[in-house]
Amino acid sequence: MTTLVFGHKSPDTDSTGSPIIWAWYLSEIKGTPAKAVLLGEPNTEAAFVIEKWGFEKPEIISTVAADQDVVIVDTNNPAELPEAINDANITAIIDHHKLVGGLETKGPIDITIRPLACTATIMFDLMGDDADKMPDNIKGAMLSCILSDTLEFRSPTTTDHDKAVATKLAAELNIDMAAYAAELFEAKSDVSEFSDADLIRMDSKEFTVEGTKFRVSVLETTAPKIVLDRKASLLNSMVEVAAEDGVDHVLLFVVDILNEEATLFIQNDTVKTVAEKSFGATVTGDAVVLPGIMSRKKQIIPNLTL
Repeated sequence: MTTLVFGHKSPDTDSTGSPIIWAWYLSEIKGTPAKAVLLGEPNTEAAFVIEKWGFEKPEIISTVAADQDVVIVDTNNPAELPEAINDANITAIIDHHKLVGGLETKGPIDITIRPLACTATIMFDLMGDDADKMPDNIKGAMLSCILSDTLEFRSPTTTDHDKAVATKLAAELNIDMAAYAAELFEAKSDVSEFSDADLIRMDSKEFTVEGTKFRVSVLETTAPKIVLDRKASLLNSMVEVAAEDGVDHVLLFVVDILNEEATLFIQNDTVKTVAEKSFGATVTGDAVVLPGIMSRKKQIIPNLTL
């Protein structure tokens, strides 16, 4: 049986590249037939990486068959996975997020969750000496994942090890990291053709805080004006998305990569309260700038209170 390797339902670069990397490793190094798949359309940056390094876009699936062998990467949250995930045969989890709970396995499995900025960095470590066997396109995917998840080392989730692995890969590929990161972020910022609902769901995860369900959406960009100019329509769409997705509120953070700050759209009094209590902000309108806020995982989610 071919093992399916996939990440979460809103595939960013790490959740697109890491399945490709690990499927290569399982198939070519470990002799275990494996296939990278996605649970949704890749975002613009991830699509750029697929084309840049000559990969075919992985098949998009919505469910998994009972007893299908799977490896889950870049998440361990059942809400971000197919509804039938617990019927599958989960053989491994590789992740860098907090342990959520709720996944069930049919037996003991390999689980690696490490406090690094990127799943691909963990994969580099798990490969050991076999990492030297990666072809250039796999190295390129790995470098892309690390630069994306660390926002070129600006994110507070960045570790020295993430930076060291990226530096090693860039040297082997003879790539200028700063120039390549600029290409990645330019691709990430090209969102003009997406609907408001698509933007809100593009890099989005659901969390419950004191019984209130939030969809926490993050748009990382070097051109925030493109998104901020759509504020009025996005605020309206946030209400529709919340209703359609069965959550109480949407929190939309527009992260300005270069200025290292986020703008939070204030859609209602609850979101205003969240901004004031969670981030110490003073809210006077329908948006508030939060200096230094860059990471959902390390800065946004841990601080969320009502």
